[in-house]
Amino acid sequence: MSSTGILIFMFAGLTVFLLTGLPVAFVLGGLSVLFTVLFWDANALIILVLQIFDTMRSEALLAIPLYIFMAVILQKSGIIEDLYRAMELWFGRIRGGLAIGTVVICVVMAAMTGVVGAAVTAMGILALPEMMRRGYDARLATGTICAAGTLGILIPPSVLTIVYSVTAQVSIGKMLIAGIVPGVLLAGLYILYIVVISWLRPELVPDVSDVPRASLADKLRSLKTLVLPSLIIVMVLGSIFFGIATPTEAAAVGVFGAALAAATRRHLTWPTLTQSCLVTLKATAMILWITIGAKAYVAIFTGLGGADALLNGIEQLRVSPYLVLAVMMLILIFLGTVLDEIGIILLTVPVFLPVVRFLGFDEIWFGVLYALTIQMGYISPPFGYTLFYIKSTLPKEVGMGMVYRGIVPFFLLQLAGLLICVAFPGLTTFLPALMSR
Repeated sequence: MSSTGILIFMFAGLTVFLLTGLPVAFVLGGLSVLFTVLFWDANALIILVLQIFDTMRSEALLAIPLYIFMAVILQKSGIIEDLYRAMELWFGRIRGGLAIGTVVICVVMAAMTGVVGAAVTAMGILALPEMMRRGYDARLATGTICAAGTLGILIPPSVLTIVYSVTAQVSIGKMLIAGIVPGVLLAGLYILYIVVISWLRPELVPDVSDVPRASLADKLRSLKTLVLPSLIIVMVLGSIFFGIATPTEAAAVGVFGAALAAATRRHLTWPTLTQSCLVTLKATAMILWITIGAKAYVAIFTGLGGADALLNGIEQLRVSPYLVLAVMMLILIFLGTVLDEIGIILLTVPVFLPVVRFLGFDEIWFGVLYALTIQMGYISPPFGYTLFYIKSTLPKEVGMGMVYRGIVPFFLLQLAGLLICVAFPGLTTFLPALMSR
């Protein structure tokens, strides 16, 4: 069979088995073995073994369990609840204020943990019932939580960014820093939309005239809840940006900061540590199994000539590089509706990156676009991951249909953010450039 035929057959087989709902890691690993035996040679199975050892020896991947552990400890420490109460004091009397405050908290959570599920679930438990009780439209409330919760994909420390950097073999520190401006840009777009829609359609948000006015003293006292989160953010991001620590070392610093924060609140107990370790173990094992399966699949795909066939096909098209970029972005958005972000990166980066280099695009810039498109897939119905995260927190009167309708404006805002970053690459590259000086 020709390389083009193998390329088509491998993608078709992968698509069919993923749609069956089988675990991604086992689909990738099983197909790798099957295609190696069918199209190559049984002796080539040694490549799969080498990929496993390569994954096990990767020091960069050590940052993943550390960041997950940090996120779980912070989630169990009660810091998020205090942040939400402070946000109510500051934004409660502004029209659409709770939605705006939810976006702000999601930015802080993203900068502390970088884990999407933690932000969406926490806000679904804390913010959604309060917003519904006060009379917010369910579509606006759920759309805000789903979209703002995905900011952890962009804003460092992001587990997705680390996996992308390791797979693409680019600087982890530069990739982490590159996501700051696009993440803040998206948060600004969300807040702007909430402000405008609250003014144009006041029926979507409650009247705030009867909300008790908090005193300035109470507001200032509530700011003490920002001290610990701010210290953790400075410890992690500051140590990376100023070259004091590598991203892996910064993750260890973040774990220390999270443990210190939990200890000051008397939440650093033995049950908390054991539960945090168990959650971290499960999440890390899932990521590493997917990593092993995807690396084996890509190795066989490349060895059979699939990557060369794809690159040769693009060379012969003679179309605008931005058209090729747009097609890659559309593929990523689609994959984001059926696959988790780790699987998407490990599957597509080794295939797409040679194309990106051939077209002359900056790899850091492309990495940020990559994260933006996966964000869009994360909130795309019917299978976007944040939709399932929030589903478990929905009150009985709110159905998934409302959630689907609520995320449409935010999906368009994410598309606008993507187009802005495509048109102005400097937004993603100037901080990494400062870092390298």
